[in-house]
Amino acid sequence: MTGELDVVLDAVGPRLRALRRQRDTTLAALSVSTGISVSTLSRLESGQRRPTLELLLVLARAHDVQLDELVGAPQTGDPRVQMRPVRHDSMTMIPLSRRPGGVQAYKLIIPPSRSEPDLRTHEGYEWLYVLDGRLRLLLGDKDLVLQPGEAAEFGTEMPHWFGSTGEEPAELLSLFGRQGERAHLRAFARRPRA
Repeated sequence: MTGELDVVLDAVGPRLRALRRQRDTTLAALSVSTGISVSTLSRLESGQRRPTLELLLVLARAHDVQLDELVGAPQTGDPRVQMRPVRHDSMTMIPLSRRPGGVQAYKLIIPPSRSEPDLRTHEGYEWLYVLDGRLRLLLGDKDLVLQPGEAAEFGTEMPHWFGSTGEEPAELLSLFGRQGERAHLRAFARRPRA
């Protein structure tokens, strides 16, 4: 670790000098704006003096850069959620949330299929929003077809099944909560086309 720290600290001086020169500032002018003596600034830039956190904070503010830039910290990771799709039967599930417990968000892509519905029950509450295609939802004794822009919500203790209508893929957003968290949008029953 000490060797790695030495490499990082040795690179600070040249960065400080480059920043000062980019801004066309003299050591004397930087000394006035930071309160750090000219000799200390010169020794920092030449590597004859190791920077302290206190000095680095003042210099980062004076140069209007992040502290990370002065010490050459590696770039942070991509902040976007990049979850791997999961195949379940013929459906593709793309997780949109990483938080364990609570409401889970998914994008579901269901290919066209004429398979026989298999109604199931389990603990929880589900909210579905159709993005594209047509979604067939069997919920107890109801047979619903949802269009893009329509949503449905239901307790999953009720026997249910959903899939595409068999004509084209269905894409939807799904929010699922084990403890009954819910969104309040409703879809109305429609007769599926024969």
